[in-house]
Amino acid sequence: MIFGPFKRGPFPSADEDAFAAQLRKETPQTRTPSYKLAFQDDDFLLREELRPVRLQLELLKPELLMREQNIDATVVIYGSARVPEPAQAQEMLCAAEAELEKTPDNPKLQQRAAAARSAVRFSRYYDEARTLGRLISTNCQLDCEQNLVVMTGGGPGIMEAANRGAYDVDAQTIGLNIVLPFEQAPNPYITPDLSFQFHYFAIRKMHLLMRAKGLVAFPGGFGTMDELFETLTLIQTGKVEPIPVLLFGRDFWSKVINFDALVEAGTIAARDLKLFQYVETAEEAWTILAQEIGRNGKRDGKQVTKAEM
Repeated sequence: MIFGPFKRGPFPSADEDAFAAQLRKETPQTRTPSYKLAFQDDDFLLREELRPVRLQLELLKPELLMREQNIDATVVIYGSARVPEPAQAQEMLCAAEAELEKTPDNPKLQQRAAAARSAVRFSRYYDEARTLGRLISTNCQLDCEQNLVVMTGGGPGIMEAANRGAYDVDAQTIGLNIVLPFEQAPNPYITPDLSFQFHYFAIRKMHLLMRAKGLVAFPGGFGTMDELFETLTLIQTGKVEPIPVLLFGRDFWSKVINFDALVEAGTIAARDLKLFQYVETAEEAWTILAQEIGRNGKRDGKQVTKAEM
């Protein structure tokens, strides 16, 4: 029998032995779980004691697959999964206000309408994230040698928008989903072969940074804050090389985090405020990324702008 590609050394490959194991004679002994090859025994791999092995596998699988896809560098884009695109936000607001008009004293409907108005205000960030995904992908995949790829957490909202921007120009784009108690499917704009699912948040966060040449944090909740502060801490402590960290929307970030108060309290140094910059538009973000990553951000001698996309 001819098996797969040429292997090194005299030993049979895992594929060969896995195939040969299926040819065994059925006996009381061979039907027991103990007789299964360890790497084919799901119950064994899921044992509590095998957590270190699962951690290694979860680190290694995306690493090998991204190498095979020649993914050398990424720009990571964080942000809320709850930010809809503008048209959807407007529809949600119309529906909420119509319900509230019927029973204007209903507290739940009042809260729903208020949330819908907020979604409309924040929906502009969806368009900005989508534009930024296009700008990065056009300049750094289609028009230069470096394969700088947009990477997100793989979910809806801002993550979907950034992946969608790359998808708009037929560029590669990565999504790193995580298993959650509630459903979280990968958004449809991720390159299928670059769509990954994680069990461990820690390993997922490692992959978010392992190839990162820049990070853009849009308004978001606990997850966005977690990933942002993890990155700032690693840069501050010298555990990773400095990369540009851009906070999208000064009004939002200044309202939810008082960085100056941290300096006044002496819990961070004044120089730590230089670890990040505020931006308001996709073009502004791309200009900074292009300068700091070392790309000139030009195509055919001119800057690519939103109008050209």
